This record gives sequence, C-alpha cells and structure tokens, in this order.
Amino acid sequence: MAISIQDVEHVAKLARLDLTEEEKKLFAEQLSKIIDNFNDLSAVDTTGIEPLAHALPIVNVLREDEVRESLGREKLMANAPATENGFFRVPKIGD
Repeated sequence: MAISIQDVEHVAKLARLDLTEEEKKLFAEQLSKIIDNFNDLSAVDTTGIEPLAHALPIVNVLREDEVRESLGREKLMANAPATENGFFRVPKIGD
C-alpha cells in the first residue's frame, strides 16, 4: 500500500506540521515502507498462537493489601516543617 503525498499532507495538517516538499516525499516513501512491512507480517501463519500483551510472563510484585494500624496524627505531623491546630501549615499563595 503506497502512502500518497496527499496522505502525508493530511496527517501533517492534523499534526499542525509545516513540511517542505522534500519532507513530504521522504515521509511518503518511509511510511509506505513501514506499511509494507506490516503487510508482510499479515502473511505469517499464526494459527494456534494465543494473543499476548507481553513477551515475558509478568507477575505483580506488589504486596497484598492488608488493613493495618495507621501511623497516627502525631507521627505524621512530627516530620512537617510547620503545623497549626493539628494540620499542615503551608505558605499562602496569592491574595
């Protein structure tokens, strides 16, 4: 499938790109080659091959969620640079 200069101009317009005539010709050739490579892949027999999202088996390495006791306000506020009435005090922004 050949990508035309008009196709490149359309995509360039959507992407708000200002391309020279040389660039349009170059990109049309390059994109056509890319599409041809994908068309070659469609000729491969994939019968019996299951679709997958990743080439390697991935396992969630995060710990299980467990209900635990929270740190408590005192421990949390101990690291705050400034507090006021049990809340974090932050600099005023704007008027």
